[in-house]
Amino acid sequence: FKDLWYTVPDPTNPKDTIDLLKGISGYALPGTITALMGSSGAGKTTLMDVIAGRKTGGTIRGQILLNGHPATDLAIRRSTGYCEQMDIHSESATIREALTFSAFLRQGADVPDSYKYDSVNECLDLLNLHPIADQIIRGSSVEQMKRLTIGVELAAQPSVLFLDEPTSGLDARSAKLIMDGVRKVANTGRTVVCTIHQPSSEVFSVFDSLLLLKRGGETVFAGELGKNAS
Repeated sequence: FKDLWYTVPDPTNPKDTIDLLKGISGYALPGTITALMGSSGAGKTTLMDVIAGRKTGGTIRGQILLNGHPATDLAIRRSTGYCEQMDIHSESATIREALTFSAFLRQGADVPDSYKYDSVNECLDLLNLHPIADQIIRGSSVEQMKRLTIGVELAAQPSVLFLDEPTSGLDARSAKLIMDGVRKVANTGRTVVCTIHQPSSEVFSVFDSLLLLKRGGETVFAGELGKNAS
């Protein structure tokens, strides 16, 4: 994405506008995890929503490219998955059923059923959900619910995965488990982009690159993380 601006009407004065993002540029490569960081109100989630094609109000200026081509709404919907911060699932289903439902609902009708079942097993493997695959969702821990949320999006076989605060509300051990699962997902060649707030050094070490924003939607740093980053 290049020179992204996102402008919305000023709620206090409808004639005026506010720039929530100001000339943001960056990239996310296949097989890598990119962190979007910044203080509250810096525009992390706003930026991710704009890139993911989830902003319907306001005005977006700049370029968003997918594999070097302008990203159309259809291309974004087909090739991306988006994990919300809230984990909302049908409590009476099992984890395997939730993944299977997502795979059959979101993969194309021309995709063989055997491939869809294979993608469910891939999700169970990557996110270490096999031991609890046939467990009812009701009563699952926060960390298990977060893994399921990621799995439900992964079952659609996206090439780009967006995660909004995947470690929010988790203790250090659970956060590391989640990010280890996300690392495995990226290692399959998928592009992962996630917003994150105050990660531990262990969690931060999982990321390959960083886009750091300051309040007002401006870039402070954009680039790859070296081995000495802390």
